[in-house]
Amino acid sequence: MKMILLRKFRVLLLMVFLIACSMHIMIDLLPKLERHGGGGGGGCSCSHAPSEEPRSWGAKQQGWPNKHTLRILQDFSSEPGSNGSSHSLEKLPAAPGDGAQAARGLEPQRRRQFIQDAAVTKHAPARGSRLSALFDHPLYRRSLPPLTDEDTLFNVNTDIRFDPKAAEDQAWNGDSNADEFSPAGELTADSYPNWLRFHIGINRYELYSRHNPVTDALLKDLVVQRITSVAMKSGGTQLKLIMTFQNYGQALFKPMKQTREQETPPDFFYFSDFERHNAEIAAFHLDRILDFRRVPPVAGRLVNMTKEIRDMTRDKKLWRTFFISPANNVCFYGECSYYCSTEHALCGKPDQIEGSLAAFLPDLALAKRKTWRNPWRRSYHKRKKAEWEVDPDYCEEVKQTPPYDSGTRLLDIMDMTIFDFLMGNMDRHHYETFEKFGNETFVIHLDNGRGFGKHSHDELSILVPLIQCCRVKKSTHLRLQLLAKEEYKLSTMMAESLVRDRLAPILIQPHLDALDRRLRQVLKVVSDCVEKEGYSYVVEDDLEDHRGTDPAHSGPRRR
Repeated sequence: MKMILLRKFRVLLLMVFLIACSMHIMIDLLPKLERHGGGGGGGCSCSHAPSEEPRSWGAKQQGWPNKHTLRILQDFSSEPGSNGSSHSLEKLPAAPGDGAQAARGLEPQRRRQFIQDAAVTKHAPARGSRLSALFDHPLYRRSLPPLTDEDTLFNVNTDIRFDPKAAEDQAWNGDSNADEFSPAGELTADSYPNWLRFHIGINRYELYSRHNPVTDALLKDLVVQRITSVAMKSGGTQLKLIMTFQNYGQALFKPMKQTREQETPPDFFYFSDFERHNAEIAAFHLDRILDFRRVPPVAGRLVNMTKEIRDMTRDKKLWRTFFISPANNVCFYGECSYYCSTEHALCGKPDQIEGSLAAFLPDLALAKRKTWRNPWRRSYHKRKKAEWEVDPDYCEEVKQTPPYDSGTRLLDIMDMTIFDFLMGNMDRHHYETFEKFGNETFVIHLDNGRGFGKHSHDELSILVPLIQCCRVKKSTHLRLQLLAKEEYKLSTMMAESLVRDRLAPILIQPHLDALDRRLRQVLKVVSDCVEKEGYSYVVEDDLEDHRGTDPAHSGPRRR
């Protein structure tokens, strides 16, 4: 009798074990089964209808493909901190699928749009565009020196051949814009997609030229091109996504984390602040208005989280962080060092979310970039101070250290300092240059998401490099003086430029007013330097470099 009971107990244990194993297998296979099931439940049951019809989680995916691979022609940079025309942009057309439903729940944005449009109209001339007039000014019409093969990032005739079939794990889409480029035969540079034309236009002096229509076309592509795959970007403190488009271009997506009106809390350290998508957009426009052209093109886009992120991702870790909030909104949080948790989830309304899309720079395998530590880098410590904060003569030490002891690098750092102060960006710990051009090239202004956090406070410590060194390019000084005039007022130029972006208004009026206030402070610092050191010492004449002198090869003047 005892033997019979023992056998029954063993059989029962075995059955329980088999049932448990079956349940584990089913749970593990559930995402794949749901992806194959085209009409099942589990989609967004939002009370407010999403812009796309509710769909099952991952309905379009046919199982998990191989590990997501990026094209050899693109990458945003190694680390530690990174991944840029002319006339004012035309209003970008609506992206497919945006429609009337996508506009629901955006009434506050429409009100902000009206406020910014009114600000532009108030200061606009009766005829023409002030921004176009600015870009037609002689200071914005200077030509570059003749470019040699050593001055261009790529030799188009021999080095660049675009083959869509070379993109791994992506089929050539015959239903795409067939007139744009053909998969067969030799292709001319004019037939390349806009992202590649942007890459081959990079040279020693600029990321993009002032009046090249490719820049505006690339901004349009960032908004309207169909997203074909999504992956999380490794590294970094906050969530960023790599998006690949139908034309094989790629961009870095930073989602909206707070509203335009929210200021950085006063107790937040600069290194723990949110990265703002609208700051990335505004930084590109500011960089172009200042005529630096060192920020890769950035555009705002309203993204469908269900159709364009969740259903397009090949990243299991990202896919598993999607959920429906108690308010019936689609949310996700991804993986990162800081704000990636359910408490800091990114939620749509109900599945629409704003974000900035920054065009990728060429892949590091084709165009290596060198990462430099910013001499005026902050300590990134709650109590310790950096050397420049305690030593008023710190710049003299920098001037004797390569590459700041010759060429234009120190002056480029002053440009970057002014750029950061106007935005209120305290997070410039590193910067990058293209390795091919050595030390005689511009500084790339990447990763500007922590700008425009406070409009009510001007962080004067950002200006310390300019205060300590008392050096500035003549071209930069003249443009700053031009933008301080009522005719070309910086806030008016920014408002007119930003209103063309899909997510306008990008900045609220207090941030635009802060730009004018900070510009006056920059000019005051330069004026004080001139009074103390003399004009010829402070202002480096870079406007004569095409007619006999070349400041790129002259050392900075010393006291």
